[in-house]
Amino acid sequence: MSAWKEKRLDGKVAIVTGANSGIGRATAEELLNRGAKVFLACRDLTKANAAADEMRASGEAIVMKLNLQDFQSIKDFVVDFNAREDRLDLLINNAGVIFTERTVTPEGNELTFHINHLGPFLLTHLLLDKLKASSPSRIINVSSEAYSMGRIQFDDLTLERNWSSMKAYGQSKLGNIFFTQELAKRLKDDGVTSYAVHPGAVNTDIGKDFADKYCCYSCFCFCIRPCIRTPEQGAQTSVYCATAEGIPSGAYFMNCKVANLKSVARNEEAASKLWQTSMELVGLAPNVHAANDGSVGYGTV
Repeated sequence: MSAWKEKRLDGKVAIVTGANSGIGRATAEELLNRGAKVFLACRDLTKANAAADEMRASGEAIVMKLNLQDFQSIKDFVVDFNAREDRLDLLINNAGVIFTERTVTPEGNELTFHINHLGPFLLTHLLLDKLKASSPSRIINVSSEAYSMGRIQFDDLTLERNWSSMKAYGQSKLGNIFFTQELAKRLKDDGVTSYAVHPGAVNTDIGKDFADKYCCYSCFCFCIRPCIRTPEQGAQTSVYCATAEGIPSGAYFMNCKVANLKSVARNEEAASKLWQTSMELVGLAPNVHAANDGSVGYGTV
């Protein structure tokens, strides 16, 4: 058996976003079973508390409010977390959405991009000092093979001119990969590594809007049902990246191994430009992140 499958996480502290159901919940349960203290960072506290009640037989599961659509909620979460915990070993940016209609947030961002990329981008930055202080620590960003259908439309990030569900989702998932690559470059001397993962086609609630709105999508899902993974199976690559030794920071993983990226995701100039653009969109001046007490201060990333 591979060593990572037996790796214990006793004494480690993890945050898993979107951990009340699906891949996030399965990931949190696996980390709990290995001895980690796990914070379930969720928007719906009712569902999160119900999930945590079922998980606590396996370990210490703590629910905290986090709404990735709301930048203030992210800042409040970090302040509260920093007041509770002295360390953070694993940050798993798992939560993700896809929509059937285009929506623009009050800040002027396309909603899919806002939740899937900008929210995790801000959350990670505000937790960087804690991650550095706990090194070696890891950041895992759940992406998707849908990245290959995305392009970072710097002249039209809201996709006002040509929006579709998959273009918006693909752009956000490509953003996850670029973010992972830039983190690896910028944190290479800080003991913090980053990984992007594709969980595979998994039976979760993320496509519920499509199933409700489009009969053809429901039929498609029914036809491919034998190939769809369970949340537990889908969580394995995230768990692998949380526990395996000697894996390359900044890489993209699928089926618990490094996967080759298509050319669209091998653009260092676009990755760097997205980093700077995202800093502006989340309201952080260049090289600003949060101190351990949750306050915002100047850093080196």
